[in-house]
Parts: sequence; C-alpha cells; structure tokens
Amino acid sequence: MQYGICPLSIVPVRDSPDESAAMISQLLFGEHFKILETRKYWSKIRAAYDSYEGWILNTQLVFITEETYDDILNAPNTYSFDLITFVEKENSLLLPILLGSTVCHSDLLSFHFDGNIIEEAQEKINLINTALLYLNTPQLFGGRTPFGIDASGLTQMVYKINGYKLLRTAEEQASQGTALSFVEESEPGDLAFFDNASGIIDHVGIIMENNYVIHVNGMVRIDRIDHTGIFNNDVRNYTHKLRVIKKII
Repeated sequence: MQYGICPLSIVPVRDSPDESAAMISQLLFGEHFKILETRKYWSKIRAAYDSYEGWILNTQLVFITEETYDDILNAPNTYSFDLITFVEKENSLLLPILLGSTVCHSDLLSFHFDGNIIEEAQEKINLINTALLYLNTPQLFGGRTPFGIDASGLTQMVYKINGYKLLRTAEEQASQGTALSFVEESEPGDLAFFDNASGIIDHVGIIMENNYVIHVNGMVRIDRIDHTGIFNNDVRNYTHKLRVIKKII
C-alpha cells in the first residue's frame, strides 16, 4: 500500500482515470490519502477524511510513508480559516490555498503557513457563520471550495472546518446522526435531506433559524423550508422534497 498527500490548492478527483471523466470530488491542500491502484498517469485513491474513492493524476500528489500517514491520521487537524490565503515555500514561492485546507502538516510539503486557523471543535451555532462564508458560491458537481461547491460538499466542509466529520455524498451523510420528526424540532446546524422522484436522497442543506435553509441550488443560497421541502421565492415554487432532518451534533 502506498500513501500520499495533496500538495496543491485543489486536485480534482475523477470517477475514472481520464481527464475528461466526471469530477466527483476534490482534494484540498494538505489532505492525505491511501493509494489503492497506480497506473502510468493516474492513481486511484481513498481519502483519509471520508474514505471517498476516485482517480487523481500522478503529477498532482506527493508520496508519504505509512508512518507519516498514521501520524497525520491521529494528530489534531488545523484548517485555514481565510477564504483564500497563501503558504510559502523556502524559495519564497507562494501557493494560494482555500478555506478549509489542512495546514497543520504543511511542513511535510516544505511550506510555511501563518494565516488564520481554526483547530478545535466549535459550538454548533458556528456552523451557520461558516456556511455564510460560502454564500453565492457557484454550484459545481464534485466541488468543495468557495469557488465551486456541491450540496454535500457544502455541508461536509462546514462541518469539517468546525471539527465534525461528515461523509461525502448526501446519501451517505443521511446515514449519520439522529432523525427528527418535524422541522420545528430542528435547530440551526441540523441537516435537512431531500430525495428525488425515485426516492433517492440527492440533496442536503443546513437548517437556519426561522425556517430557513442554506443549500446549493445554482449557487449557495438561502431559502424557506417547511414540512414539504424547500420553497424558492424567486420561482415561487418548491424545488426540493423533504425526506428527513438529522441532528448530527
């Protein structure tokens, strides 16, 4: 088994070893992973954070030892809390990194970081403040950054930055936490899940105060939520059908 770490701002994770293949997720600077399979140009990886699997280019990874992988896995994580900032290499080369990047192990990549950080589990109400940092971010399937994000990427990153772990997809995240019976039982920071016509959970948002939800629909936006689902005031219609609300923390 080989191991690696992400040395770049963002690395696309694709569903097959082809540059034209769909991007299903992204690695951010400092995230580490197991390498499950290696080909000439591509490696299949399993992210340490959420066990999500996909393919990345071999030119976009740095190998680490199993011992280093385990050390990172067992160490407290520190995340960048700036929308965009920089890490600096010894030769004064600057690399831009984004909100939620893992910076506690930047020395492994010969980078120095002295920006704003968040390193301990935060109070639940802080989830909303973090989610608002992504407001108006464009929707991007597989995205996990303030410059493009999908629904489950938003919830995962908001929880990650605040010290709580969510899986990668909405369907996976819906398996976590405790179900609530009514919207009225929820509190800010709880997750609302929505299903499609086939009954498959394919969307998720973060409950806010006063029956609002922040989620991704074209962009990160705030809409009304009730027992039926998400009501988009712009189109004067429901856009997502509510399946379940879960309390994660």
